[in-house]
Amino acid sequence: MAKRESKERVVRLTLVKSPIGYGKDQKATLRALGLRHMHQRVEHLDSPSLRGMIAKVIHLIQVEEVQ
Repeated sequence: MAKRESKERVVRLTLVKSPIGYGKDQKATLRALGLRHMHQRVEHLDSPSLRGMIAKVIHLIQVEEVQ
């Protein structure tokens, strides 16, 4: 894993609700975030585009800021 500078914010995402029954666009957003299985966690550097993706599927995921 690449070194992170201390000023870059990291967001940890956890899939807490199944995307079954939701639209293809929301399922595709979860896949693009790297979430494929229930309770899977991924970390991403915070950015405006990431925040837009999070807003689209906020009802399916848990968001934490990592220090």
